[in-house]
Amino acid sequence: MEIRSVCVYCASASTAPEWLFEEVKAFGAGLARRGWRLVYGGASVGVMGALADATLASGGQVVGVIPNALVGREVAHSSLTELKVVDTMHERKSEMFKIADAFVAFPGGFGTMEEFFEMLTWKQLGIHGKPIVFVNTHGFYDAMLAQFERAIADGIIKKEHRVLYSIAGDQAHVFSVLEDATVLNRVPGKWY
Repeated sequence: MEIRSVCVYCASASTAPEWLFEEVKAFGAGLARRGWRLVYGGASVGVMGALADATLASGGQVVGVIPNALVGREVAHSSLTELKVVDTMHERKSEMFKIADAFVAFPGGFGTMEEFFEMLTWKQLGIHGKPIVFVNTHGFYDAMLAQFERAIADGIIKKEHRVLYSIAGDQAHVFSVLEDATVLNRVPGKWY
């Protein structure tokens, strides 16, 4: 599959650890070097803002998608290649899904996880076969991944569904995962 746009979910918090800021800045620069467009939540603050700024500073293209209600609260980024202001969170997720070829989750909070899990669920339901990558830098997602394994062991999630997502240890590993990714024309479905 050819990657042209990567949707990244990450924190809007400015209080995130410095290692996370460094990871997303390096990732943004890497996107630009590859000519891959960044698709993200459109904020100018926190980790999200650092990611967008690093991508832009390296000559990359950035599309932000932000609900109107968050424009003031998250301080919509005014220097992006394109900023799409939508009415609802549902429209935000739908638009990001449409224009992205892959989904990457850096460490983040409730919003990061909620939006990313919807993409994972849609893949499980066979709505898409796009690559999905958890960036488990500093072991951030260890507990969640252990919970996945518990659900598999208990028969709640099928073991075949491990193929729905990949795990990268850091931003550099994300690129090798995405460069090796193929579109799954038929992902293991929830009921088959």
